[in-house]
Amino acid sequence: MIRAARTAPGADLARLGDLGLLAMLTGLAAVLTVAMVLQYVDGELPCPLCLLQRVALFGVCFGLIRHFRPDDRGRGVGVALLGALSLLVIAGRQTLLDICPRPGHEYVGDAVLGLHMPVWSVLIALAVIAALAAQVAVVGGTAEGRVPSPRLVRVAGYVGLYVLTLCALNLVSAILQCGLGACHTDGYRMLGSAAAAFARL
Repeated sequence: MIRAARTAPGADLARLGDLGLLAMLTGLAAVLTVAMVLQYVDGELPCPLCLLQRVALFGVCFGLIRHFRPDDRGRGVGVALLGALSLLVIAGRQTLLDICPRPGHEYVGDAVLGLHMPVWSVLIALAVIAALAAQVAVVGGTAEGRVPSPRLVRVAGYVGLYVLTLCALNLVSAILQCGLGACHTDGYRMLGSAAAAFARL
């Protein structure tokens, strides 16, 4: 009885930590969805560094998804942290490049709530790193012996499937945009090549 009472707060903290990571995964999936809406609805094609930022965001998401696998939870936060650090480096580089843009290399896309997407990516990366650090500090660095709530695992599975779908769509979109060469923001290269080939027939 006494031992159960002592371990209950730890279990509550672990459950709260899992809920926070699920909320983070859902929020990042929403960010990736907004990025694709801006691309397909508003016609804002991502630049090469923007595509790399999406890759880093997917890395964070895959780490969070891995956290909800009962057989390998301990490494999930680490993978997500690596993705967040990569996002910070890539977005920080683009932000610094755009502070004093070269002619013809101004910001790509419109501002969202007064900030351009690379700046938002820096803020997102810092928020993810802070949240993961708080997770490790409060809940603990390992998840051995902790079984996540079946309901949270089920919801995380649904969100994970959605993230995988977004990843597949981004991969196809990047191939259509870039082809096998360097990426540009002037259109979908593969579609243009296919249209030109049909026009010559």
